[in-house]
Amino acid sequence: MRRAMTTLFASAVSAVLLVGCAAPGDLDGDLTDDWAALPPATAFTPAAGVCQAADFAEVITLASYQPIDCAGPHRVETVHVGAFPAEQAAAPANGSTELRGAFAECDSRASGYVGDDWRAGRLRLSVALPSGPGWAAGSRWFRCDLTELTTVEAAATVVVRSGSLRDALKVASGLRLGCQQTRGGAGAGVRTLVPVECGTQHDAEFVGVWRAPDKPYPAKDADWVPLYDGCRSVLGRYVGVPNDVHLRFRSGVVVRPPGAGRWRVGDRGVRCYLWLSDRTVTASLRGVGPAGLPVRTK
Repeated sequence: MRRAMTTLFASAVSAVLLVGCAAPGDLDGDLTDDWAALPPATAFTPAAGVCQAADFAEVITLASYQPIDCAGPHRVETVHVGAFPAEQAAAPANGSTELRGAFAECDSRASGYVGDDWRAGRLRLSVALPSGPGWAAGSRWFRCDLTELTTVEAAATVVVRSGSLRDALKVASGLRLGCQQTRGGAGAGVRTLVPVECGTQHDAEFVGVWRAPDKPYPAKDADWVPLYDGCRSVLGRYVGVPNDVHLRFRSGVVVRPPGAGRWRVGDRGVRCYLWLSDRTVTASLRGVGPAGLPVRTK
């Protein structure tokens, strides 16, 4: 009898233990097969309308991407983020049709962002691309970045600014190009242009941008002729005088095309300036007409 009760007690304890080890509901106690699958990794894409404290970089990695509010000090402002086709296998090479297309989109978006052609200000537009590993992971974006410069002449340095560039060229601003004083070189030409107030004596003025055709970068004297002719047409519209054979006797012209490297990526915007080689003025010549820019007789 004692042996039978002992056996019965052991059976009951075993039953309780078995019940206690069973998982409730549909759980089976296997912790490796009930977790939901993680979503697939997505490619990193930067945001537009933010700024970077660091200098512009042609290649952006996730580790180097540190966006900040544009109200604080910064060197770069992203005005647009575009995309290459998803099926594009490799990042576009410098000078490629794809990269020129990206620059053209950035060009249009940047001008819309600031409220005028961005070249009308002390600005530089650059295009940044994903890193090699980023491209391999599926990133196909290109980033359109604007930077304020101390000058659009040679030896420009980056300005650490505070405040967004959005609509910055819609109004009069120290950022806009305007009246200039020329500094001569070894010959009789213009070596540099120095911004001055239009109310002070000056002999030059920014008149606008001429879009050069998609041709090789000018290498010889004949290649420069279309740039001068194009800038004269811009000058005539700005001042309000006919673009005829007499225009060259009214004013000289200074042309400032982008550098050869920027030309390769698609920048065809030429900055144009009128130049009074024989006199100075103390006001803007915008819209003054033939009386304000008379034909020189000597």
